[in-house]
Amino acid sequence: MNVVTMGVHVLDVLVRPVEEIPEGQGATLVEDIRMTAAGTAGGTALTLAKLGASVSSAGAIGSDPTGDMLVQLLDAAGIDTRFLVRRTDTPTSASVLPIRPNGDRPSLHLLGANITYGPDDVPWDAIAAATHLHLGGPELIGPDTATRVLSYAKEHDVVTSVDLLAPGALGSFEQIESALPYVDHMLPNEDQVLGFTGEEDVVAGAKKLLAAGAGLVAVTRGGDGALLVTPEGTEKVPAFAIDVVDTTGCGDAFSAGFVRGMGLGRTPYDSAVLGGAAAALVAQGLGSDHGDFDLARADAFSATSKSRGWPVS
Repeated sequence: MNVVTMGVHVLDVLVRPVEEIPEGQGATLVEDIRMTAAGTAGGTALTLAKLGASVSSAGAIGSDPTGDMLVQLLDAAGIDTRFLVRRTDTPTSASVLPIRPNGDRPSLHLLGANITYGPDDVPWDAIAAATHLHLGGPELIGPDTATRVLSYAKEHDVVTSVDLLAPGALGSFEQIESALPYVDHMLPNEDQVLGFTGEEDVVAGAKKLLAAGAGLVAVTRGGDGALLVTPEGTEKVPAFAIDVVDTTGCGDAFSAGFVRGMGLGRTPYDSAVLGGAAAALVAQGLGSDHGDFDLARADAFSATSKSRGWPVS
């Protein structure tokens, strides 16, 4: 499986545990501070590589030490970074994430170079040579560029998947509508489905995405697992029962597992199970790159671990 992960690349600085920010110039001791590659393209690339895919990343970052660190971390994970363009006038996107004891992750985020990515930066030949294109954060590069990239991929028989970055409150259907006919796998979270479609019910929102052209919709719902909506019907995929350390990168890990499962010829349901397993393995440590696992270990985890127990319909 030869995947191009295109779009949002972020350097995360994670601090854990943080119950409150000290007042004034106060200080407090923490257990861990880490830096990891992340983002709806960068984070997905990390888990795809673990699951055995050949991965190239494409996006815009700065020519700054933050960008150097991001490239180093991706290189160390075995990801081809030659299609990352470096800006001299815009910093690399970065986030500071004070992780709460229960795993919640408020974010202080710098958009940086991600929003500058355009058609002149796209490695068109690499897309044509890939088996899969995953576009993370199409709303940041605009509907025209996203639609052009995804339609080009489909013209060259490349399977496509899309994940969103913006919270639902900042989304609109016009930001994604023109691209949907070229999306095989739409992979948003529940908040994004509601916000981007304007619907009040997640199933209705997912069906609106299908009606506009998406091949299927796999909606992540945190501790409630995933909701798989296809033209054939709707299925709930339970989450695994784990002790959560940090939810950073869980959505990206789900996307990677789902994409990898579909690339292996698995059913959408079984692919969502693999996505849930990858997310659960990442959530048990700090950062998007947590977990020393591969495809076999992720499958073994899903086969031997308990789900949260709510029924599948």
